Amino acid sequence: MKIRLLCVGKTNFTFLKEGEQEYMNRLIHYCNFERLDIADVKTGASLSQNELKNKEGQLILSKVNSSDFLILLDEKGKSLSSMDFSSFIEKKAMHGKTTIIFVIGGAFGFSPEVYDRANELVSLSKMTFSHQLIRLIFLEQLYRSFTILKGEKYHHC
Repeated sequence: MKIRLLCVGKTNFTFLKEGEQEYMNRLIHYCNFERLDIADVKTGASLSQNELKNKEGQLILSKVNSSDFLILLDEKGKSLSSMDFSSFIEKKAMHGKTTIIFVIGGAFGFSPEVYDRANELVSLSKMTFSHQLIRLIFLEQLYRSFTILKGEKYHHC
């Protein structure tokens, strides 16, 4: 199974970059993991929120194949515990999902076209986090899910 993380924009803070890299290094022991950052739309200041979401949506969808299982990390998605998230990952692997793509969108969310293409929506929290911080949180939770599946000591329940 291949897992890809698509992120709109980039991480600016060194401490977050270091944390992200740490978890990406850990993930390679469990799955074929790839991260792809999509550049911010450069004309963002002159665009409305809907226009910006639509342009970002086009960029996101250009990175998704028809056979990919697309999961949006979205505040409207289903909330899962760490244990539930590990089961969620396991079920996707067992059902032959060869490439799962998780997407962290821009500041204003996703375009209607991206929502239409999505197979699932998952919420990481009811709280609001910056898009830069949520990348680290997601990577940690993805790593945690694999340690749960392997019965390793990282997750204590």
